[in-house]
Amino acid sequence: MKVVIVGAGSVGSSIARELLSHKHEILLIDLKPEVIGRSGLRGAHWLVGDACELSTLKDARLEDADVVVSATGDDKVNLVVSLLAKTEFGVGRTVGRVNNPKNDWMFDDSWGVDVAVNTPQLMTALVEEAVEIGDLVRLLTLQTGVSSLVEFTVPHDSHVIGLTVGAIEWPEDATLVAILRDQAPITPSRDDVIDGGDELFFVTTIAAEDELRALLSAPESGNGDGDTVADTAGSGDDYDGRSGQPSHSHAIEDDGFDG
Repeated sequence: MKVVIVGAGSVGSSIARELLSHKHEILLIDLKPEVIGRSGLRGAHWLVGDACELSTLKDARLEDADVVVSATGDDKVNLVVSLLAKTEFGVGRTVGRVNNPKNDWMFDDSWGVDVAVNTPQLMTALVEEAVEIGDLVRLLTLQTGVSSLVEFTVPHDSHVIGLTVGAIEWPEDATLVAILRDQAPITPSRDDVIDGGDELFFVTTIAAEDELRALLSAPESGNGDGDTVADTAGSGDDYDGRSGQPSHSHAIEDDGFDG
């Protein structure tokens, strides 16, 4: 995969280093030629120039890029680069760094941004994740604000403990994509049993977050025969192992950021 990263500061260099370790082709664009010598990024290609100028992006052959990452410390630059990448070069995927949370609303498809990475918001979410066990925490907004990656840490008194993934009727637009247990990731299957302390990761539409939160946070409640309110999926339903849902539900289609 060819990735163009605009901005070779600490953020851009860190992204490049990680992608290089996964054998991707990396081109970094920066105004300052001195960053090349101090970067230590072996195998990366470099272009010195102003990424807000079409001539620089043409020199970078942006039309050949699979992904363009705008990682500078200037939100205006990140927006302009994303817009040019989409409108002038038809880049399939753009990722924009949000420096000022007040500018977050601008980082959407109208400015050519597919995925906005708001570092303060993400750090806040990770802090909340550590302290808000039993609450649904949004970790990342995907696909121009339509979908999100969320996490739920199962309390040890939760009503979903002991239920299998296939026995829970998840909201139609929420897909269970991973379970983290004892720091080991698990790909969910119908027969996996939810345990206290499990971290459940979902890709969900933002509109469905409240429904998912209500399902996971609901108090334990009997229906007269010992079943919990979550145990509503019929035992005869076919199970879609990819989505963690019975086959009559439709998992969302999302090209979410995958690293």
